[in-house]
Amino acid sequence: MKRKCVTSFLLAMLLPAISYSSQAQGPLQNAAPNLGGTSWQLVKFRGSDNTTQIPDDKTKYTIAFATDGRVSVRIDCNRGMGSWKSSGPNQLQFSPLALTKVACPAGSLYDRIAKDWGFVRSYEIKDGHLFLSLAADRGVYEFEPNTSSRGQ
Repeated sequence: MKRKCVTSFLLAMLLPAISYSSQAQGPLQNAAPNLGGTSWQLVKFRGSDNTTQIPDDKTKYTIAFATDGRVSVRIDCNRGMGSWKSSGPNQLQFSPLALTKVACPAGSLYDRIAKDWGFVRSYEIKDGHLFLSLAADRGVYEFEPNTSSRGQ
């Protein structure tokens, strides 16, 4: 009987500790929990030389982060899919995109975004906007929440 009480007591003490331990590790597995399940549309690109490019239609430049690490994009007249991961606070990496290959009209930001995609290294959410920064201070993409049903 005494042995049963000791076992019950130990289980009662260990279960909350095990539960707390598994909850504490959750955020470490997904360093960017605030990105999963969000969708954004492009506001502008600011280059390292302070030049700014603004899309003709924000809804043609969208990015949606799934909670399972997938990402879907619309870059002007093309759509694509890939994956994203974050290995630490404000760190972000994208896999290469599988994109459609429609020729976009003159003035499109398609070529710039497709070229810059692999150079995204970090992100920040500030004042409700998402900022994606390129490696070597090459520039920053600014996005706002996507409220358009046409976005994806």
